[in-house]
Amino acid sequence: MASESLIITRRLRVPVDLPQGETEGAPGAAAARQLDAALLSVGFACSPALLARLGRLPAGAVVDLGVRVLAAVRTLVGDHVRHNPYFVDFPRNVPDTVEFWAGLLAEALRDPVAAGRVSPGNLLTLPGYGVHRHSYADLLAAHAELVPLAGDRVTVLDLGGTLAAESEALFASLAGSEVPLSAEDVTLLRRLAGVCAGEPGRIPVRENRAVVNEARLAAGRAPLVDTVTDVLRLACGLSGGDVTLTDPTRFRSFTRAERRALLAALDGVATTAKLGDVPRHREQWKRLGERLHAHDYPRFPQAGHVFEVARGERPAVSLPGRVEVALAAGRTGEALRLLGNSPGALLRRLDHLLRSGESPSSVLYAARQAAGSASGRVLLSLREHLQNRAAASAPRIFANRNSRAWVTPDTRPPLDGGVIAEALALLDEEIGRRLPDPGVLVVDDDVLDVALPLSGKAVAPGLGLLPRGSVAPIDGELLRFFVHWREKERPTDYDLSALMLDADYGDALHVSWTNYRTGFAWYSGDLTEAPHGASEFVDIRLARATRPIVIPQVDVFSGERFDDAAEAFFGFMVRGEDQHGRPFEARTVRAKSDLRGAGRIALPLAFLRDEAGGWRAKWLHLYLKGHPAFNRVEAHRLTTSLLVRSIVERDYLRVGYLVDLMRAKSSATDRVTCIGLAAPADPPPGARVITLTTLHELIPG
Repeated sequence: MASESLIITRRLRVPVDLPQGETEGAPGAAAARQLDAALLSVGFACSPALLARLGRLPAGAVVDLGVRVLAAVRTLVGDHVRHNPYFVDFPRNVPDTVEFWAGLLAEALRDPVAAGRVSPGNLLTLPGYGVHRHSYADLLAAHAELVPLAGDRVTVLDLGGTLAAESEALFASLAGSEVPLSAEDVTLLRRLAGVCAGEPGRIPVRENRAVVNEARLAAGRAPLVDTVTDVLRLACGLSGGDVTLTDPTRFRSFTRAERRALLAALDGVATTAKLGDVPRHREQWKRLGERLHAHDYPRFPQAGHVFEVARGERPAVSLPGRVEVALAAGRTGEALRLLGNSPGALLRRLDHLLRSGESPSSVLYAARQAAGSASGRVLLSLREHLQNRAAASAPRIFANRNSRAWVTPDTRPPLDGGVIAEALALLDEEIGRRLPDPGVLVVDDDVLDVALPLSGKAVAPGLGLLPRGSVAPIDGELLRFFVHWREKERPTDYDLSALMLDADYGDALHVSWTNYRTGFAWYSGDLTEAPHGASEFVDIRLARATRPIVIPQVDVFSGERFDDAAEAFFGFMVRGEDQHGRPFEARTVRAKSDLRGAGRIALPLAFLRDEAGGWRAKWLHLYLKGHPAFNRVEAHRLTTSLLVRSIVERDYLRVGYLVDLMRAKSSATDRVTCIGLAAPADPPPGARVITLTTLHELIPG
């Protein structure tokens, strides 16, 4: 089963088992109200159903559960650590940058011993720089209590079923997801697959299927495979490797039973047509062959053919290879016939095929035939792609599974507007056909501008996180973002900063450790090591901002990468102009996300001012490679502005698109479908509820 804290943080539901001694009017009602008050202090609250359920439990059980719930949500929002900035009065009394350095230099000159430890020309070695000069108690004494406002965040925790039932539901949702999962969710899926009894009837994502197959094999059941690559993924998973096949796996020695099961599965799918998939991962197949010893199992001859192809002893041409040959020779008709056997591949190449010289009507006819068999995710991805091809040429952005991104000019010739319109119409027709009748559709308007989660890989677990390209309003006067990190093995310095640009993505300003303040932005001070954790903040007074684009940035200046640190997370808060309190106040946090990825520069989101003067956030979830050390915001200004512009100006497919299609199918039945950022307070019995945590379930199969 999933741990209780995972259910709470991933689903915002509190599992409640049935302890002995439950009675009507039990003394748990008072304890439940106390828990609700404690939760409110960090921006959470119990739903009426949860509060009523807790009130019927013994007081001791409520207290024990409350301790665990409070710990889980404090971690979710980032309140489980002490956030102590360098400047004790932040955001008040932040010095001018030159004034700050002059003060440190003057202190060093007054102490000959300290001055002798300063490296010539390196101000970062001045005594007192980069380390706290006050305690956390000093920080608390310097700040008044938070003034609560009606606009503070309140995230509702709903009543869940038993822990076992919640675990089964989470497993079914993850395993049956139509979109690839984040690395963290793949790990969770693997954990759940080993303990949950149920299994979804359809597991569309190959990586997820590999994880479920690991559990099936451990239980003595045959794996679910229909391509040779499925078997390779399974072998990688059994060896603790990468089931996406992006990184090479060091295969372990398999037991005789495992070898027999893998070879039997391989023998069942290694047809001549499917052997063409082997060369794509030739080296991994060679390494796997050294572990499986197919020659010891003559009853699996087809499996042996796979390794012969990998070693170059048997010819095999993949479908993509044959298509490439046909297109290179100008035989687009032949390419269309070949792709007819692979609907997803045909639709992924539709843009190319429409530019190949073949009659657009022939290509669109083939696309219409393929649309009925391709996955819903492919249809939606193509729909988003084509609606952006109708606009003027803009830079193309590419992001890999680690959210590492790069931009290149779009050199493709434009597509005819009429052809695009016809293609969009056929996609809309097929996508709408697959959507279920929602019955009575109840939609929270705040969810309409959320981008459809066509991949979950970009989004790490956290609070209030939206898919890349999503837009959310910012309703406060003070914007404060923060980073917290704790080093694992060696001194580590992360730097929080902000790049501010004009409407044309130029005329840059920045605030960082090299520029502590502008007329509307303030930096909390630079901490250069974090053995026990360190936090940095940036304040933006939105009404005073002279730039309409604000881009938070987290740089690895030195030490461990985001993936290697013991802990690293980013988030932002929204406050009223006169709302006082500590630099970190949990109930004002709107979003908090773990930092991860191979890059050394994180770009979580951008804040944009619209024509009416309001502000909104657009989620980026990007990482840049950066330099091995000494990354600074001003050194990557051009790359950052180009990346952000490509996402800000891209027209993402949003939840509102699917809602419009669902409304066209809505009928007057007893069924109710609720879609929103959070669950409604009192949904009708049996209603289908889609929230931010289950948004991927909207994607049709």
